[in-house]
Amino acid sequence: MKLSTIRVMLSSARKKQSQRSGQAVPAGSHVRLNLQTGAREVKLQDEDKFQNTLKGSKKGKRLDINTNTYTSQDLKSALEKFKEGAEMESSKEDKARQAEVKRLFRPIEELKRDFAELNVVIETDMQIMVRLINKFNSSSSSLEEKIAALFDLEYYVHQMDNAQDLLSFGGLQVVINGLNSTEPLVKEYAAFVLGAAFSSNPKVQVEAVEGGALQKLLVILATEQPLTAKKKVLFALCSLLRHFPYAQQQFLRLGGLQVLRSLVQEKGTEVLAVRVVTLLYDLVTEKMFAEEEARLTQETSSEKLQQYRRVHLLPSLREQGWCEITAHLLALPEHDAREKVLQTLGALLATCRDHYHQDPQLSRTLASLQAEYQVLAAQELQDGENEGYFWELLGSINSLLKELR
Repeated sequence: MKLSTIRVMLSSARKKQSQRSGQAVPAGSHVRLNLQTGAREVKLQDEDKFQNTLKGSKKGKRLDINTNTYTSQDLKSALEKFKEGAEMESSKEDKARQAEVKRLFRPIEELKRDFAELNVVIETDMQIMVRLINKFNSSSSSLEEKIAALFDLEYYVHQMDNAQDLLSFGGLQVVINGLNSTEPLVKEYAAFVLGAAFSSNPKVQVEAVEGGALQKLLVILATEQPLTAKKKVLFALCSLLRHFPYAQQQFLRLGGLQVLRSLVQEKGTEVLAVRVVTLLYDLVTEKMFAEEEARLTQETSSEKLQQYRRVHLLPSLREQGWCEITAHLLALPEHDAREKVLQTLGALLATCRDHYHQDPQLSRTLASLQAEYQVLAAQELQDGENEGYFWELLGSINSLLKELR
């Protein structure tokens, strides 16, 4: 029924309900006085129903819910169905995401087949390392090819898993044997690879010591070799010794401190001297930290701590003259070198205190450096840099002078 038709019917119904005098009013009806005509008009109850129907047709029907007709089990069932619907939606989203990933990325085997058709070969890191080791170990490879293979191999063994894979197929021992080469470049780049493979990789470190790497590295440092080769060899030695107390024990047993002492006393090896002092500082503080950690955790029976306690580094340093050697290295001109030496002097203070007291040259050097860094620290302060680099160096010098008074 059209809305216009309904309005006409309503209007007609109202006109027909004017009350005549003496006429009875139906129960439930509403009566009003028309001020314009003076007639009384009656609004019937059926008209209210008609109006409600009209309003319902305009606004739409409502659902009259009687909450008393639903049990808790009905609500739980409805909630479970709702969750199932949500899970289905989530599952659809996951499937759509997986389909998108499959569209963007293809399986490696499928890529290999496609590239094989194009005469392009995809290799895993393991396959690449095997190929590089074979190239390096081949008697038909030129010196340039061997060096290129080692250079590329160093890139891969930086990753811990790759270094362990190198160990698994015997490649590590091939590189260790490369330290025996008569070609200085082969020794240099073999040490370069080993230093990367040893770094923070205990499994490789253990196998390297068992494979004779430590002895070979010390032999190169103890013999006449180009400075560039010794730099790489020293790098490999440092990587092998750090955080590996068993290797440190073997290092002392094989006379490693004597080798390093000769190395720093050679002319033109100042850059190596700084690296050696840094290594010694790291080894001394590493053992101190192990002892302190055991004290705090009260785990004095751990195997690691027992290994560190078998490394008699400080007595060996004292006996072999490292107190004097380290003090004399303070005369190096570079600020960075002085910083490393000052750190090592502080770490050796308890062991070398009497030697420091008896060394007049050390006192003069410290006094000279104190005056120099007072000026530099003051300049830092004027530039608005509080507690800068030179201020820290000055603090280290002041602390040493105070301890030696």
